[in-house]
Amino acid sequence: MTWQQKIDDALTLRRSADALRRRYVVTQGAGRWLLAEGRQYLNFSSNDYLGLSHHPQIVCAWQQGAERFGVGSGGSGHVSGYSIAHQALEDELAQWLGYSRALLFISGFAANQAVITALMGKDDRIVADRLSHASLLEAASLSPAVLRRFTHNDPQHLARLLSAPCPGQQLVVTEGVFSMDGDSAPLAEIHAEAQHQNAWLLVDDAHGIGVSGEEGRGSCFRQQVKPELLVVTFGKGFGVSGAAILCSDSVADYLLQFARHLIYSTSMPPAQAQALRAALAVIRSREGDERREKLAMLIQRFRAGLDIADFTLANSDSAIQPLIVGDNHKALQLAEVLRAQGCWVTAIRPPTVPVGTARLRLTLTQAHECQDIDRLLEVLHGAGQ
Repeated sequence: MTWQQKIDDALTLRRSADALRRRYVVTQGAGRWLLAEGRQYLNFSSNDYLGLSHHPQIVCAWQQGAERFGVGSGGSGHVSGYSIAHQALEDELAQWLGYSRALLFISGFAANQAVITALMGKDDRIVADRLSHASLLEAASLSPAVLRRFTHNDPQHLARLLSAPCPGQQLVVTEGVFSMDGDSAPLAEIHAEAQHQNAWLLVDDAHGIGVSGEEGRGSCFRQQVKPELLVVTFGKGFGVSGAAILCSDSVADYLLQFARHLIYSTSMPPAQAQALRAALAVIRSREGDERREKLAMLIQRFRAGLDIADFTLANSDSAIQPLIVGDNHKALQLAEVLRAQGCWVTAIRPPTVPVGTARLRLTLTQAHECQDIDRLLEVLHGAGQ
């Protein structure tokens, strides 16, 4: 088989399973409205849960940061790319979330890959929720550690896996809010099982940080859990991009020596760090509370208004509201029906989700209005009938 045959066969297999991914050229797409291919849609596929991507204070902070620092960092943080803007953001994040240290990364994917790669050795074991994000499971699979996966949100199964003999250290991995199902992990029970076996807990709270808990401190704060490793990302509730790992002083020092994604990547632009500081200020303010309250109201309105006789709605109180369709082709058809009616939604199919659970991943944001939710419900009811 040639290289071209290998590539062609893989693409043919994806097409035949209605699993081929496609990108769309978007003119405007982070907020309430999405403009793509010459048409405007109500946007129900944005992760900008608090509507901060166009917040004037945050935009201004980025602009002022660019004027002061330029548009790039100029290097790795270990060389010349660690500015006073980065340091200030790390300090503010650590204080806000109750940790000794925070380390910034260019993305959540990079942060998850970095921490698992740096910490885990061949005698160690990773015990991860079966539905953990691809960045976590891929890093675990590629690491020299043994990977075991526990049934989704099942502390009892986790306990059984942790109790098996392990010559090294054990790391429990889960998400705060799961990206494809929108449900929350029982973090208190999971943390208790981890502590019982002297294991550490890593929580990726990409979809909880900024959105839930007092001052938007996220899933762990909401459930009164302090994992040894907390990953927060800035492309959702913060409305920007990037990530941070919250940890102890010694772990931060260790990662600064051994986390290759941190050492060998150009750091985020200082202007971006300035924008993130502005986003954090909004999240922690009364305005942040009001935005979270409005989002919660919109979620409740959607769930109360959907006729569940027509659809299987996941058990989620988060901004992620998946409608489980099952069949790939039907999920694609339903997404097209909704788009024809002016609602932009995305069909999520395997391998992103388990086979037989293709879905519409609807996301609600603070930028939506009640009439937007009502329009979505109207279109969904028509499609269901």
